[in-house]
Amino acid sequence: MKRSAGFTLIELIIVIVILGILAATAAPKFMNLQSDARKSTVSSLSGAVKSAASMAYSKAIIAGKDKVTASTSISISGATGGATTVLYGYPTADATGIATLIDISSSATGASADWGAAATTTAYILWPTGIATTAADALTAKCYVQYTPATSTTAAVTTNDTTGC
Repeated sequence: MKRSAGFTLIELIIVIVILGILAATAAPKFMNLQSDARKSTVSSLSGAVKSAASMAYSKAIIAGKDKVTASTSISISGATGGATTVLYGYPTADATGIATLIDISSSATGASADWGAAATTTAYILWPTGIATTAADALTAKCYVQYTPATSTTAAVTTNDTTGC
């Protein structure tokens, strides 16, 4: 009697079906990694903006410009170097304020390959470039970091929304 040393066709089909079921259940877990990475990146940028604003405020206190009621420049060694515009001691919400302290701006529009950035009338908005093309779109998409400048009664506030990332 001759004994075969291989697998039967039924055994091979069963193994292929089991691998297909495992792939179908595991694939969605791996597909969601891009969204999780984007959420983490937006949250990290929010922390960087808060930290930059806090350090600028500390520098403004030392320079005696923490109570200044009109935009004024102070020298802070930021991402772009040189002067940063502050109001009430915190960076202003524009390209001469908070944008000078964070390392994302690489063009005159305040945008880079990875991040979009724009100053609105009330805030400075940053968003991942794959999410939106304008600040309004980023706010609608709910994937952004928003820096709101200080006023005479409140400190600067940094918020972020990652529900749409």
